Amino acid sequence: MAKRDFYEILGVNRDASSEDIKKAYRKLAMKHHPDRNPDNPKSEGLFKEAKEAYEILSDEQKRAAYDQYGHAGVDPQARGGGGGGFGDSFSDIFGDIFGGGGGSRSNVYRGADLRYNLEISLEDAAHGSETRIRIPTMAECEACEGSGAKKGTQPKTCPTCAGHGQVRMQQGFFSVQQTCPKCHGTGRYIPDPCTTCHGAGRIKQHKTLSVKIPAGVDEGDRIRLSGEGEAGVNGGPTGDLYVQIHLKPHAVFQREHDDLHCEMPVSFTTAALGGEIKVPTLDGAAHLKIPAGSQTGKAFRLRGKGVKGVRSHAQGDLLCHVVIETPVNLTDRQKELLREFEEISQGNDGRNNPKAQGWLDRVKEFFSD
Repeated sequence: MAKRDFYEILGVNRDASSEDIKKAYRKLAMKHHPDRNPDNPKSEGLFKEAKEAYEILSDEQKRAAYDQYGHAGVDPQARGGGGGGFGDSFSDIFGDIFGGGGGSRSNVYRGADLRYNLEISLEDAAHGSETRIRIPTMAECEACEGSGAKKGTQPKTCPTCAGHGQVRMQQGFFSVQQTCPKCHGTGRYIPDPCTTCHGAGRIKQHKTLSVKIPAGVDEGDRIRLSGEGEAGVNGGPTGDLYVQIHLKPHAVFQREHDDLHCEMPVSFTTAALGGEIKVPTLDGAAHLKIPAGSQTGKAFRLRGKGVKGVRSHAQGDLLCHVVIETPVNLTDRQKELLREFEEISQGNDGRNNPKAQGWLDRVKEFFSD
């Protein structure tokens, strides 16, 4: 299969400057880099193709040979396998992108990740929702396209370190390498800074984003918005935004993983005689039968009335905890009936109040020991 034209691969004209070629390759490399496109053979192939094109066109001698003889002029077999390999171009350009490697460095860094704390209701967490958030961020300056240089100009190679970002200092018998004091390690300087960003390449701004909240999220879960963090430095890739979920306190329910809990006030007559009460759920009201003789603290489980977590296979349950309510503001007649009930219950404590009778028996044993 015939190789594609190197200029066509990078998307530049045949008279493109070395800076244009480097810029075009940087964009393609960041777009198709295997780390950003795992398990994508097509992107991997485009990445290798762009890397080969840059290795040839970034070298003046190789470019001249390619312009005159085409692919045959730069074939390693035809040239005896001499010269630098693809690793040289990889080291050079990715030294720019990721701040490492040899050759000219421009301290290109990935943008910082951001975190946004989002409070949502229990209902939104259970059923899912969509909301909009407004965040402050550092974005790439549109006026200079992130270069930091005024439109129509370009950053220049630092004359002190020749673009390496580091200088070598001789101290006696020792040679010490340190960050270039003129360019501060970037390998270049901007003689005419952009008037919008003042040479920084980034500007502070606010942006509004739409966040889809999946059903079942819980306290502390994070939603990742890829590429919505801060812009990279000197053309580096953008960071990510992580939306941290926090649940607002609910008036009725407390959530515990996929289960919900609620306290259920029950009158002492219903608890004693039994009956049916209406209880709330996230999907509407439900009816619950209270057996006679129910005590405070008893929990009734309504299966499937909880929350289905993001990573769960089944719906959680709702646990209703009985709280026997002592009546207040009694009328004279109510008081009279209660006193009558107390009188006719005398002598039947063990039968009517087994817990109280058992407690009294244990107290007597304690004091008799």
